[in-house]
Amino acid sequence: MKLQQLRYIWEVSRHNLNVSATAQSLYTSQPGISKQIRLLEDELGVEIFARSGKHLTRVTPAGQAIIELAGQVLRLTENIKHVAQEHSDERRGSLSIATTHTQARYALPPVIREFTRKYPDVALHMQQGTPRQIAQMVSDGQADFAIATESLELFNDLVLLPCYRWNRCVLVPQGHPLAEHEPLTLEALAAYPLVTYVFGFTGRSQLDDAFRARGLTPNVVLTAADADVIKTYVRLGMGVGIVAHMAVDPEQDTDLVALDAGHLFDSSTTKIGIRRGTFMRGFMYDFLQGFAGHLDRELVDAALSAGPRHEDGLFRDIELPVR
Repeated sequence: MKLQQLRYIWEVSRHNLNVSATAQSLYTSQPGISKQIRLLEDELGVEIFARSGKHLTRVTPAGQAIIELAGQVLRLTENIKHVAQEHSDERRGSLSIATTHTQARYALPPVIREFTRKYPDVALHMQQGTPRQIAQMVSDGQADFAIATESLELFNDLVLLPCYRWNRCVLVPQGHPLAEHEPLTLEALAAYPLVTYVFGFTGRSQLDDAFRARGLTPNVVLTAADADVIKTYVRLGMGVGIVAHMAVDPEQDTDLVALDAGHLFDSSTTKIGIRRGTFMRGFMYDFLQGFAGHLDRELVDAALSAGPRHEDGLFRDIELPVR
């Protein structure tokens, strides 16, 4: 059994059993991958993939268990490399962050600016996607940290570190009737077409829950994953915008009126997800504490050592900052 063979079956499963696409991503040949998979199956005495002619059609039950173990082996080999890097040069390496647009656009810039100043020889990679996609990236080992508000809890192999709490504001053009409506109410909002986040993004579930609890059905006419897109359509008169408060830029959004909506909706918590068993390098701890000051090395290590979801108790007495 070779490490290369384990990588091939892992990557083939990630590429929806498309050997050609796998070969392109690994810069190798399709016949070479097929041959190595066959050799591994012959050695193990079981089929990892069912076939129809030359095409892989599904992962067998035995194959599913083998691929999961192969993923664990591959992650451990990456940890070995990280250990060596940490002891050879603690200020060199790479850090991959998977996050949503709101975090990348509004929360992360000052953190990344300071991090790159302090660690100029660490290659920083940022990937964007839906909360579920970025959680999957970390679970699969494609990224080190997932930063999001939704969906991270769906992955039991992720340790979740609460970072800060936030709430929403309502955006309307200058002169809109809601700008004079005090206090702002859900009933008043429900009377207008709304433009807000796609479900599963940026605390959208709290918004829906608030209307439902009051027996109201919001008239959501347009949804987007990007706060800047939402603001664009508010400017076009499509409806009233509901966005994360941090997404309002006081310098660029002067044509819009931001109405605080913290009293209408429960606050949301942004978290960082880290795959359990990740080897933490020194600069990774620094990034975490730069993003959320209470995440010092001792607390992060305690959370990583706790059993699945037992890390929650570590944060019970910590007052999270509000943004």
